Order: sequence, then structure tokens, then C-alpha cells
Amino acid sequence: MALSKRELDELKPWIEKTVKRVLGFSEPTVVTAALNCVGKGMDKKKAADHLKPFLDDSTLRFVDKLFEAVEEGRSSRHSKSSSDRSRKRELKIKQMMEAATRQIEERKKQLSFISPPTPQPKTPSSSQPERLPIGNTIQPSQAATFMNDAIEKARKAAELQARIQAQLALKPGLIGNANMVGLANLHAMGIAPPKVELKDQTKPTPLILDEQGRTVDATGKEIELTHRMPTLKANIRAVKREQFKQQLKEKPSEDMESNTFFDPRVSIAPSQRQRRTFKFHDKGKFEKIAQRLRTKAQLEKLQAEISRAARKTGIHTSTRLALIAPKKELKEGDIPEIEWWDSYIIPNGFDLTEENPKREDYFGITNLVEHPAQLNPPVDNDTPVTLGVYLTKKEQKKLRRQTRREAQKELQEKVRLGLMPPPEPKVRISNLMRVLGTEAVQDPTKVEAHVRAQMAKRQKAHEEANAARKLTAEQRKVKKIKKLKEDISQGVHISVYRVRNLSNPAKKFKIEANAGQLYLTGVVVLHKDVNVVVVEGGPKAQKKFKRLMLHRIKWDEQTSNTKGDDDEESDEEAVKKTNKCVLVWEGTAKDRSFGEMKFKQCPTENMAREHFKKHGAEHYWDLALSESVLESTD
Repeated sequence: MALSKRELDELKPWIEKTVKRVLGFSEPTVVTAALNCVGKGMDKKKAADHLKPFLDDSTLRFVDKLFEAVEEGRSSRHSKSSSDRSRKRELKIKQMMEAATRQIEERKKQLSFISPPTPQPKTPSSSQPERLPIGNTIQPSQAATFMNDAIEKARKAAELQARIQAQLALKPGLIGNANMVGLANLHAMGIAPPKVELKDQTKPTPLILDEQGRTVDATGKEIELTHRMPTLKANIRAVKREQFKQQLKEKPSEDMESNTFFDPRVSIAPSQRQRRTFKFHDKGKFEKIAQRLRTKAQLEKLQAEISRAARKTGIHTSTRLALIAPKKELKEGDIPEIEWWDSYIIPNGFDLTEENPKREDYFGITNLVEHPAQLNPPVDNDTPVTLGVYLTKKEQKKLRRQTRREAQKELQEKVRLGLMPPPEPKVRISNLMRVLGTEAVQDPTKVEAHVRAQMAKRQKAHEEANAARKLTAEQRKVKKIKKLKEDISQGVHISVYRVRNLSNPAKKFKIEANAGQLYLTGVVVLHKDVNVVVVEGGPKAQKKFKRLMLHRIKWDEQTSNTKGDDDEESDEEAVKKTNKCVLVWEGTAKDRSFGEMKFKQCPTENMAREHFKKHGAEHYWDLALSESVLESTD
């Protein structure tokens, strides 16, 4: 199966394309290895073993495609060489026919010269007499000889053409009707061509084509030639592939639609994806978009100027206060004309003084009774609460004496029954003479050493017991976190604070550090004159954080705030504002809304509200902002 260098060069582009399709990228090493396998004439198994380190699982598929491509290349080169040979043979036959036709035409011209010329009258005005060349005079015997030679040569040419035509009949499709010029010339001369009998009567009939290129028989009837089926597997696959594509292109026939298993809702997808076409934009589309953006920018600029002017004159604050404050203040004990829960069913412009209003005048009133949906409480309060028993100091001492007395009695019983040896007397330096008596008098040095050893033994046992009960560093850390992290399964305690100025980094650090140490979650939103601090956690941590915010931090230190340096504002002196922290709201919720404590800088009110809305707590911002506006108007 070894290939030449030219064949390998022809195969190289296909291998590069297949490698890129299999691996997803071009790899020259794999291409070189594949060409080396084909060039050395390896079989499929050896080639697969040689290429397996490069292609892994795709090796067998790639080797099969490689060998199929080599076989197709060989068959195409073989068919190309055979077609070249047939083309050369056809060209040679055409040249022979043209040469024979040319000889016949020359002979006809010579015969036309033999005919006697017509006499022309001589004009006396000609200054020079005409003289015929001597060589142009032909005798009658010579003319007859020339005629016989021409007829004989024409007969031989006809016989040659008949033989050629008989050979061409054995190879249909090589030449058409244009090669019958010689025989047509013989018929024009009145010479019948000789009949040439075919040597083998079993050979196929000659190919005859009409003016439209269709195959016809001797009577002029159209016939169909038998098509040769390909024998190579690659060619068979190509034929089957074309037939399959043709079947996909064909629409379902009527008998298929009448079939019980045919579903007209399922569309037959085309074999090839439709070609993508250009999608051009309409003229002036981007000009309209640009004009819209310019208009929007001008509108925003105009709104900013109006807002700046309203801020100067104080209209801005009054407008915000009007939006927040109620439209009509009611004194204590006054009854409103209509409650807010009745405004839904009473239409606008309805006369409330009417004595007997009709039911149709109200909205949403029917004969049906609406039962509100039963909602479970956010906190489960059905669990029994066990109260701990608290003892006084006197009761605690009494309980301890009783417990120790019972333990001592149990030890005495074990000694009395012989289950354990009696304990050694607890001797100290102070009771040495009273416990040992005469032994201490006989050898006081020995007795003192014995007592001191007993004392050291008791001290060592006591220290070992304490060390065994002592917690490790990891256990102490877990115990401390457990004390700080409270149980919030029954509800999360939330507090919302409002600070006028939170620009001091030291105060920011205190808020963040204490929230982290108390394991509180929340957020700090920084906005001009409205800084909102939201913390979530247990009740004990909230108590400590509340004391930090309202008492421990001195908010009025370094709180001087100056006006901006805008050109439109006057350069007045710095106006000192009293900075303070206010508890806006505290309560409980079912779950936490925020994560770890973070600071968020929001230059606009909408941006701050959007940040709270993202966590489902926009009412915190509304409450703090409304209190800030009311405070600024006072």
C-alpha cells in the first residue's frame, strides 16, 4: 500500500482537514505521523497503534477515513488514466477522419480542373496576347486515368471509414454524428460505400445519438442504456448518499399522507442548512437612535437644572415633605370621612351623604362571603417553654453539703465491706503531732519528709485533674462562638439606625468591627445627610450594638460639614451641624435579608432605594428618608 511522493502530497491537505475536525485544532505532528504510516505501507492495525498516542479514542475512526481516502484516490487516478487513454484514441480517430476528408476534398478540386474551360472572346484592345502555360494542357487519356485513381482512392477511404465506424460501434459514446462526414461525401459523389460485416455478432449495437443528444436505435426510437453500478465501497457509499439526499428533497406522496402512521405536524428538515443572507438595516435607523439619545441627554440636563434651582429656593424640600406628609391632619378623636380600607370599594366622586345608596354603586360587593387565607405565623410559638430553677446562695450551699455527705457515706460503706482499702490519713504540717503522735516524736525528720511527700502527691493529683478538665484552644474558640452566636430559629431581631454624617473612618471601623465580633449581618448605605445602618442578629448582640451606636460612639466629634464648591453656590462659611445617631426602627423578621456587613456608597436616592429593594427591604430606606426630611424641615 506504499504511495509515491506525489500521491502523498495530494493526500496531505485532506489529512490536515480531518485532523482539525477530529482534534478541534491543526496539529502538524499528527499529519506527519499519518503520512509516514501511509508512505511505509502499514496496514490499519499498525497505523492505529502508531497514531494512538496522538488521537486516543478517535484513532480507529481516523484510520478508517484515512484508508478510505487512499482507496478513493487510487480509483480516481485509475479512472483518470483510462479516460486519458480513451480520449487520445478518440483524438487519433478524429485526426484520421479529417485527413481522409481533406484528401477527398483535394481530389475533388483536381477533378474540377480537368473539365474544359469555357472559350472567352479576345479583345483587340489588349496590349499583350494571353499565353497558356504548356503544363496545363491535359489529354483525354490522362483525364480518364486521373478519374479512375480518384475513384479508387475514394473507395479505399470509404472502406477505411467503414472499418473505423465498425470499431467505434463496439465503444459507444466516443464520437457522435459529426464523424460521418466522409460517408456523406461518398453519397454526394454517387459512390456506395462497401459493406463491412462485423466479426462478432454478440457485441452490443452501435451507439446512435439524435440532434438532442438522446440515445436512439436504428428506427429512431429512444432507448435507455444499462447503467454500470460501482464496485468500490467508497463509490457505493457515494451513490447511496446521493440517493438518500434525493429522497430527503422529495415531498411526501399522497399515499404516504393516507397512511395511519403519517403525522403532518412533523416537518421534514432539509438535508442542508439554508445559506445565511445579509440583513441590511433600514435607512435612517441609527440616525433615529442617535436623535433619541441626544433628546434624552438634553432632558436630563434640563431636569438637573430645575432640581438645582428648586434646591436653592427651598421648593425641593417642601415638595418632598408634601409627598411624605399626610394631606390632612386629623386631631385626636376626629373621625375621617372615609377609611383607607373603604377607598377600594367606593368609586371616585361618590356622594357619601346619600341616605340609601344602591349596591351597584359600590365596587366588588357581591352575595359571596370572602374567607381570608389562613397563614401560618412566621414564628412557631406552640413549643413549650421550660423555665430554669434559680436557687439562692444559702440553698446552693445546703445542696452542696448534702451531695458531699452522700458521696462520703458511699466511700465509708465500700471500706467497711472491704471493697477498697482505707484511705491514708490526710496529714499536714499543722496537724502532724495530733495525727501521728509518738511516731513524730521518735523520728521527726523521717515523719516530716513523709508528710511533705504526701502533700506533694495530693497537689500533683489535683493539678492533673484540672489539666484533664481544661479545654483546648479549639474548644475554647468554639465555646466563645457558641455564646456569641444566638439561636435565631424563632426570629431574627433587626435594628435600623440613621446617622447624619458617617464620613469619619474611625467610626466606620467601629461599626464594622463590632458587627463582625457580635456575628451580626446587615448593610451600611452612605448617602448625603442620610446614612442608614441595618443590623440583624440575636437579642443579646442587638443590645450590645445598640449601646455602641447610641452611647459609646461620640458622634458630635469632628462633624463640621461645609457646602460644596460649585460655581453657582455662594462661598459661605462652614456651617456646623450636630451629628447624631437615631434608632429608626427595631423589630423581628423571619429570615435575614443581608449577608456580611458591607458599606455601599449611593450618590442618589433612587440608587439607595434600589439597593434595599434588591434585598426586599426598601421600607427601611423609606422610613429613614421620611424621618430625615421631616427633621430637616423643623
